Amino acid sequence: MAVPKRKMSKCRRDKRRANWKLTVPGFAECPQCHQLRMPHRVCPECGYYNGKEVVAAE
Repeated sequence: MAVPKRKMSKCRRDKRRANWKLTVPGFAECPQCHQLRMPHRVCPECGYYNGKEVVAAE
């Protein structure tokens, strides 16, 4: 079995974990109401997706 020969220091361990971070999701402009929305999702403002009204907006 593979067993570590030496204990990995906290510094070395934490350097490896330091590159994991969240990224900001990309937003797209709605062609109907020009509000920012998540891509490939129904616009929460106007309810349109792919040029058709999918959700009735208030």
